[in-house]
Amino acid sequence: MYSDSDLDAAIEAGVLSRESANGFRDFVARRRATPMADEEHFRLLTGFNDIFVTIATLLILVAAGWLGERIGNGFGGVAVAGLSWALAEYFTRKRRMALPSLLLLLSFVGGTFVATTATTVSLPMLFAPGGGYQLAGCAAVAAAAAWLHWRRFMVPITVAAGAGAAILTVTALLVALVPALRDWGIMPLMLAGGFVAFALAMYWDGGDRLRRTRRSDVAFWLHLAAAPMIVHPIFSMLGVIDGGRTGAAAAFIAVAVYVALAAVALAVDRRALLVSALIYVFYAISALLQAAGTPGATSALAALVIGSALLLLSAFWQRARRPVVALLPPTLRDRLPPVA
Repeated sequence: MYSDSDLDAAIEAGVLSRESANGFRDFVARRRATPMADEEHFRLLTGFNDIFVTIATLLILVAAGWLGERIGNGFGGVAVAGLSWALAEYFTRKRRMALPSLLLLLSFVGGTFVATTATTVSLPMLFAPGGGYQLAGCAAVAAAAAWLHWRRFMVPITVAAGAGAAILTVTALLVALVPALRDWGIMPLMLAGGFVAFALAMYWDGGDRLRRTRRSDVAFWLHLAAAPMIVHPIFSMLGVIDGGRTGAAAAFIAVAVYVALAAVALAVDRRALLVSALIYVFYAISALLQAAGTPGATSALAALVIGSALLLLSAFWQRARRPVVALLPPTLRDRLPPVA
């Protein structure tokens, strides 16, 4: 099975012309009766060998981290980060294996973050009151590590990891400068960070409306990172889940918010927002069903309603997009994937 990344590599190597590769993509899209932009392709597996290598790599990294910590505080993070970079030189740069590359990127950035904390304070202290400046410094180093990794290997998820670390840096600095934000401003700050990540995802998406290049892969991971940072603060501030109980009024608002998120997802042709909000809308619909007098079967009924709605939306995704996109101004429509 050949992925979009393989076709892009063949174009760069001169094996295929760009016109031939795009023609092949269009043929596959027509055969599946769905436009290429609607597929939201991203490469995670090229074969079972990806899983095999990932398991072996994970064992090596865990062992290196454990042995490094026995040598001294922080050595574990250094060992994991260094080994991750070395392994990426082969499995990412030469073999272009998707799942191992994802693991090695996350372990490199995470190992760098953990190693940096050893030079400041212990990891739990970073998230305690007064640890904002140290947390910001460690997150900034992690963001720089992600940037270096991107310059060398250009793994699509790297931009999302670096953006997350940069958002954490700014958030930690603001909390350190204004301690009162720790009590009442964390959720608004997270929401603002989610909007920044979403805007960055739209920037990458805007450069590849037909989703045929690496830009689309980068945008996919950015949307996946932005979605929980947007969804969780919204539903948390609405008080949707409070000790496992959701009021009918809050539940109704939550469902309305989910419908609004669905409209945004349809407009930008990305499903991450819908997936990230599933747990919240599940609780909300369960509360509405319970208020309607159906106790005992609310969870099953809520799952049935949500599952049915999502399946219908998936089956008629492009038809549902048309009226949503038609409401947008032409300047904005020109930046979005075309509607079939």
